[in-house]
Amino acid sequence: MGVEEEQIAGFIDKFAPAMQVRIRETRRRLQARFPNAVQLVYDNYNFFVTGFGPTERPSDAILSLACDRHGVSLVFLQHGPELPDPSRILRGTGKAVRNVGLPEPEALDRPEIAALIDAQLALARIPMDASTARRVIVKSVSAKQRPRR
Repeated sequence: MGVEEEQIAGFIDKFAPAMQVRIRETRRRLQARFPNAVQLVYDNYNFFVTGFGPTERPSDAILSLACDRHGVSLVFLQHGPELPDPSRILRGTGKAVRNVGLPEPEALDRPEIAALIDAQLALARIPMDASTARRVIVKSVSAKQRPRR
């Protein structure tokens, strides 16, 4: 395990045990789906976030995993409002971002969530497969944070 992964393990350890399992498994599934993605990690005031994208630029991230003590969400960046959502599962009203709750890691396999991921990938400015090697970068850690448990 590299230094970044050890640091990330510490971020996840702040959560309640059941949430730790949920975060780790959901993150593992996204890593398997996007093996060459650049992962940008933030342990900020409100959320523990892992962004997945083709480059080290935060603005190129295509989707993120956002976790707080209440749950785990998949966040669609850049084109959230443009995503086809016939099941009406997307949350949010902003100009660029939408999210969907993931009550369990297996939710990533649900057809309506897989379709949202595929649509987001199709709209991305830079394709996810433009990245040639997986990198994990801890971008920021907030000294003050909301409780994780």
